[in-house]
Amino acid sequence: MTSPEPRIRLLDDALIDQIAAGEVVERPASVVKELLENALDAGATTVTVTIVDGGAESITINDDGHGMSAVDAVLAVRRHATSKLRSFEDLTHIRTLGFRGEALPSIASVSRFELTTRRAEDVEGVRVRIHGGEADPAEPIGCARGTTVQVRDLFYAVPARRKFLKARQTETSHVLDVCRRVALAHPALRLHVFSNERRAGEWLPAKDWFARAQANFGDETLQRIEGERGSLGVRAALGAPEKARTGARNLYLFVNGRPVRDTALARAVTFAYGSVISGGRYPAGVLHVDLPPEEVDVNAHPQKTEVRFAAGGAVYESVTRVLAKELGTQAFGGPANRPAGSFWEARLGGLGAASERTGSQGGPVPTGAAAAPGHVAGLGLSAASALPPAPVAYSAAPAHHAAWPAGSSHLAERMPGAQGTLLQSVTGGADALLQPSGAFGRLRVLGQVRQMLIVCEGEEGLVVLDQHAADERVVYHRMKQAYANASVSTQRLLFPERVEVTEADVALVEEAQEAITRAGFEVSAIGARTLAIHTMPTLLRRAAPARLLRDLLDEITRAGDRAYGDAVDMAIATMACHAAIRGGDPLSIPECQALLRAMDEVGEFRGHCPHGRPVVYDVSFRELEKRLGR
Repeated sequence: MTSPEPRIRLLDDALIDQIAAGEVVERPASVVKELLENALDAGATTVTVTIVDGGAESITINDDGHGMSAVDAVLAVRRHATSKLRSFEDLTHIRTLGFRGEALPSIASVSRFELTTRRAEDVEGVRVRIHGGEADPAEPIGCARGTTVQVRDLFYAVPARRKFLKARQTETSHVLDVCRRVALAHPALRLHVFSNERRAGEWLPAKDWFARAQANFGDETLQRIEGERGSLGVRAALGAPEKARTGARNLYLFVNGRPVRDTALARAVTFAYGSVISGGRYPAGVLHVDLPPEEVDVNAHPQKTEVRFAAGGAVYESVTRVLAKELGTQAFGGPANRPAGSFWEARLGGLGAASERTGSQGGPVPTGAAAAPGHVAGLGLSAASALPPAPVAYSAAPAHHAAWPAGSSHLAERMPGAQGTLLQSVTGGADALLQPSGAFGRLRVLGQVRQMLIVCEGEEGLVVLDQHAADERVVYHRMKQAYANASVSTQRLLFPERVEVTEADVALVEEAQEAITRAGFEVSAIGARTLAIHTMPTLLRRAAPARLLRDLLDEITRAGDRAYGDAVDMAIATMACHAAIRGGDPLSIPECQALLRAMDEVGEFRGHCPHGRPVVYDVSFRELEKRLGR
């Protein structure tokens, strides 16, 4: 009886290399990263990166490092061959960038690969060629000292992988991002990048790490922070909290000189800002964490972009404490003390001068909290203002409306005549006034608490609304409807606003132009790292255009495999947050009523803001009476 053929077989070396390439080589930028790390480990001070068609057609990296002998060059392209490890114990003291010995053979297995190298003491160099994993005999060649690696036709041997590459601009932006991270980690390095025969990036030697970081962020002023906590050292160059962005794309993290992506470490940075940065936002800047190599595992990811700490909680807390001390903030702090501002004066500027609001008889009434004739001691509850609870319309203005007074709002306009106290809808006349027919509109507004909460009386008890969450829900609802109907009302800026971004953002604008336009923005690229905003959504026009655009791009970038529409939906939620009333903005009784009536327009989930926070809290009269012993 013959034994059956075994179902389990050993894979051949070529297939093993291609599987390894799937872990190490994700896109052209992955190749550039691995080769740059090899150049730095070889002591290079000048590196030139040249790519064609985003790196899909060819990648060439030339360095002035110490080069290799003929024997070493042949061994370098074999699997698990490395000059950086000698024993298992060396894995706990990694000080080099590359160490696995998989990069070169993995890259060579999915491309047309050529390595040329020469040591300073050698008369001639050596060239090694590999096509699809098949190596040609090494041959001598005349060349300069150092190493040149050329990778052509990436993924030609696995065309199924090649079709997943993005547009040329997108792949180029990923390559530039890799180069930027390497340059930030090594300020003494001279790095040149060329794309399709044009200079795409250049980093000249800087005097130190902070100078390199400041040069990378251009006009943005960074704060220099240096400190220690035990064996951990922290160096950071961080931007202002008001320029924080959704997501941590502009926060570059380094552990022992190695670029890493670590969500917890990024959160540790934003925690250091305390309450001056809202949740989900991160400052721009650079963070270097230095600690003994035995306390960090750099072997946690095939591409070496993630690390594990022996005491992760202690590392994150130490980073937060060191940064908070230098920033002058209270780490893990509570709500910020907002200065009293007049948000509604800006949005309802058409009602009168910035310093006064017209009363029912035409007389001036002080704005903000001062408008209240009384104050309930102990509760911080503003009583009704001198304005009667006249109905207030809460509606968006059409893009073609040509009679906007300076500083006027998208909510309401001053009605001609009759002392100007009655507000009407911009899109209609007096017939468009909303009536208190909905659940929110039937509530009787009692006043504000701490210029943050609106307290109302209902049929069954007291109702408390978070004014920011409520207005955010209204703006989000209207923006979402308009986006779904491809009818977002837009407003053209008098002068286009220039926004400094990354090359990846510029590429993203070109790739996602349709989704960005549908969201109400007209944006054009006017430089390698500069965008111009020409129009923005009318509903959001009181928010900063640059901040809104950055949030939109951040959400689209984080979309992953989601459709752009889903990403824009998340961006609308973030933009609505910026355009909404803030905690600390004083509201009059009519303004509160206008917001309540607008809440009646919202359909599903009106009890929560787009980010999930509750909008309303109610307590019944029966519960109050029980608590008070009645």
